[in-house]
Amino acid sequence: MTTEYSPRLFKRDTDIRALGEGLLACALPREAWTHEAHLGACLWLLTERPDVDVDAEIDTVIRRFNESVGGVNDDHQGYHDSITRAYVAGVRLFLSETDETGLAARVNAMLLSDVGRRDWPLRFYSRDLLFSVAARRGFVEPDLEPLP
Repeated sequence: MTTEYSPRLFKRDTDIRALGEGLLACALPREAWTHEAHLGACLWLLTERPDVDVDAEIDTVIRRFNESVGGVNDDHQGYHDSITRAYVAGVRLFLSETDETGLAARVNAMLLSDVGRRDWPLRFYSRDLLFSVAARRGFVEPDLEPLP
């Protein structure tokens, strides 16, 4: 069952850049690290930070941030590798298909698209597999459909 929700949209490009920089510097308040912030920071990293190898570094970046705000990365909470990597694939897919310009406009359009939905990874994964310890700890290939 899917629940509908309205994403919190961004007003300015600078708000997204501040989120991304805060993530990298471990300088965001924990409550700022929302679903929308995750996706906005990912799009920002992929489009404006070529010095960051998202595929190689995203797990370290998010784990380090989680720990910096008192979070724990274990079998039940904190960083989730398969969900993160599914959304990285989704953000790349969105970027390949959008005509939007401007950082906030692109992020907001993505948040309002299928890729921006909180349940988007469940199009590719069964719930049991996606929420397994193995999928949290490392990337697990989807069992329903390949990622884009």
